[in-house]
Parts: sequence; structure tokens; C-alpha cells
Amino acid sequence: MKIEQIYTGCLAQGAYYIESKGEAVIIDPLRETQPYIDRLTKDGVSLKYIFETHFHADFVSGHVDLSLKTKAPIVYGPTANPEFEVIIATDNQIFQVGDLKIKVLHTPGHTLESTCYLLSDENGKDIALFSGDTLFLGDVGRPDLAQKAANMTQGDLAGLLYDSLYKKIMPLADDVTVYPAHGAGSACGKNMMKETIDSLGNQKKMNYALNQPSKEAFIEAVTDGLLPPPAYFGLNVAMNKKGYESFDNVLSQGLTALTVQDFENIAEQTGALILDTRTNSDFANGFIPQSINIGINGDFAPWVGAMIVDVKQPILLVTDEGKEEEVVTRLSRVGFDNVLGYLNGGFHAWLAAQKEVDFVNRITAITFAEQIQGKEPMVIDVRAASEYESEHVEEAYSKPLAYINEWINTIEPTEHFYLHCAGGYRSMIAASILQARGYRNFTEIAGGFTAIVQTNIPKTDFVCQSKVLK
Repeated sequence: MKIEQIYTGCLAQGAYYIESKGEAVIIDPLRETQPYIDRLTKDGVSLKYIFETHFHADFVSGHVDLSLKTKAPIVYGPTANPEFEVIIATDNQIFQVGDLKIKVLHTPGHTLESTCYLLSDENGKDIALFSGDTLFLGDVGRPDLAQKAANMTQGDLAGLLYDSLYKKIMPLADDVTVYPAHGAGSACGKNMMKETIDSLGNQKKMNYALNQPSKEAFIEAVTDGLLPPPAYFGLNVAMNKKGYESFDNVLSQGLTALTVQDFENIAEQTGALILDTRTNSDFANGFIPQSINIGINGDFAPWVGAMIVDVKQPILLVTDEGKEEEVVTRLSRVGFDNVLGYLNGGFHAWLAAQKEVDFVNRITAITFAEQIQGKEPMVIDVRAASEYESEHVEEAYSKPLAYINEWINTIEPTEHFYLHCAGGYRSMIAASILQARGYRNFTEIAGGFTAIVQTNIPKTDFVCQSKVLK
């Protein structure tokens, strides 16, 4: 028997590979299927089933492509209604894999079709729970994503989640290992642990959601403090439910190498968004006008999903040379399949062609401290509200990057301001969006708040409500 968690940090997502006696199953696979096929070939085993815990919102699963390539059937839990051929399992149905048994536990609440899979060994002992988005480590799945489809309130869904957890999961043995679909950093929950594997017994002790005195208290606890989901979530659900373009085709189109002239022509003809995935420091030193910077060396895919509203948006890429395939792959994981190609030779080719270049006005934290001495500058902090509340520049305004489309129009174009995040990644995303929309009246701080705290700039942990809401 073999159980392997295949964890993808940039998505905070866990897929699972289980093998016994020459048969294997994969749970919640990622979009690119070749690594799974290579693994099956290496182990000399056949893929018997592809299990899906639910219709994922934060990434596009590889279930459709993997089934086409391996002929293994896709399994969903009760009430799922995808638009392709699958096995719709019944609650408590058993699937045999080698010497192992996998039991279907229908656990609605995060979504109506949400399902956990309970693995037992050859002796019938329960050993592992693949809990999807029903149970995380330190948290449970948010109960607001399926409201519209279910025609229910988030309170109604939270009530279903309570019943699922307390009636089907809590009675399981403490030594069962919990393998969730996500970890810290995912927008599918709000309080996840950094660990990705734990015992159910420990979760029973420390998970706040599993320690509520009543159903009513549970509903209040899990619905409190939920942030609005990213716009791309609903689009990813649709792709997972209806099917999608083959990843092979997406990759082939995205890896079209374009000359500078072809790049310019396509941008003009299609209105494609120019996505520059270099580091924020490289971007600050020069970029193609109107480009948006979201660096590949960060939480790339979630920020793409949060900043680019439509997954069908045509995209042209500027990447570091050799990073093209990684970028196209990571975009496809969150449904951004319409990549028209990349600039061959990267930004250096643009410079060599002597094309127009734009820059971000970036200064160090030390220079920032010098410039604002004796003044009352406007400072915009694009970190999350929780980061701002922990400590921030005195009198700074809290305007989280996630809500830039809401607050950008409140910026006075003639009034200068300073812009920062924690380290420069998010503030450069914000800076690129601001400049693409015509704002030039700001200075961005290199190194962000991490560098600012090393200066004598006044700071506070007091939350000034007017500054947060203005």
C-alpha cells in the first residue's frame, strides 16, 4: 500500500495518489496530467478510478483529461451532475482498490455534492480520510460558495456542514489520518494550519469548528469573517462541471514564440492583456507600457485569479527565458487558457528593438523616511486588513490589493501618495494596475513594510477606523 500527498504550494492544494496490488486511484488531480501518467508507468500500475471530492472553485482539476488518457472512470459523490460521463456514487458505497477499500461519505455543506473518501486497509481498519474541502486542518470549508447553485443561504449550507462533520466524521477513530484538499493560503477557508497532514484526534481537540457547543454556535463561527470569494471561483466551477479544452492544446497555443512585431500586432488586434511575470524589482526597472506585473515567484495563480476578472481574457506573456511553460501551466490551473503566446527573448528582445519602455517610481524605505520627515504624507498600505491591524505606518490608509477594483476610483489623480505592501510583490501588482489605468501620482516602496520597520518612521498597531474605510 502506498499513499502519497502531491502538494502544490502556490495553490495550497493537495492531490493524492493511492496504490495497492497493481491498482491506483488519484484524488483531485491537477490540470496537467503527464506527471500522473509518468508515475503510473514508473510504478507499473493501472489507474482504476479518479475521485473528485467536489466541483472545485479555486483550480481546474485534471479529471477530464486524465480520464480520457487512461480510460479510468471519474467518481463523484451523490447529487453531482457534471456534463460528462462519470460514476455518481451512493452514500456509503465501497470501491475496491487492490487490497484496500474506499468508502464514500457524502458530506454536503461546502457544496451540495461535497464528498469525503474513507480508506480502510486489508484488515478493514480505517486509516485515512481524504476530506476534500469539508474538513481542513484548523478549519472547515467555507459554506458560502454554493449558495446560488443550491438556492440556499450560507447559514443553510453551514447547517448541512455541521451535520456532515458531527454525524459522519467526528465518530471516526482518532488515529485516522486526515488528508485535506487545501492548506494555509487557500481562499476556501479562513483559519487553516500550515501543516498538510494531521490525525483526526488532534483536529477534534484543536479545530474550532469541531468544538462548538451547538449547531447554532457552529453556524455563527464558520460564517463569521468570510471574505468575498475571488471572481474566478465561479468560472472554475463551471469548467470543472462542464469540461474544458485539453491542457495539451492550451500549452501548445501558449508556447507560441512571438517576435516583437508579432507581439505588438496581436496586442493591438486582440486587446490582449500583457502579463509580465518577472520579479517586481526587474519590472520596476523597465516594462512594456500597459503591462500588469504578477510575478511567477509568489502566489501567482491566486493573484491572477483575483486581479483578472475573466478567465477567457486573451493574454500575452512576458517571462524570464525558460519560464514560459511553467507560466502557461500555472495559468491553466486556474482556468486562464487563452494565452496567445509569449515574447520570444523576453523583455531583452523588447529593449533590443528599441521600443517604448515604462518605469515605476520606486524608492527604498530609507529614502521614504527621508522624504516624509516633517510632512504628513498620504500612505496606502495594500496588505490584507489583518496585516494592517497588526502594525502599520502611522496614519496610513488600508486599501487591500484584493479590492483594488473597488478603491482605485477613489484615488485623487493629482494628490501624491506612497504605496507599499509587506515586501514589494503585491504593491508592484497594484502599481502596474494603477499605471495601466493612467495613475502616475505615486511612489512605490521597495521592500515594503518589512523594510519600513527598520526605519524610524512612526508606526502603530491601533486600528484607525476612518483610515480603513475611507
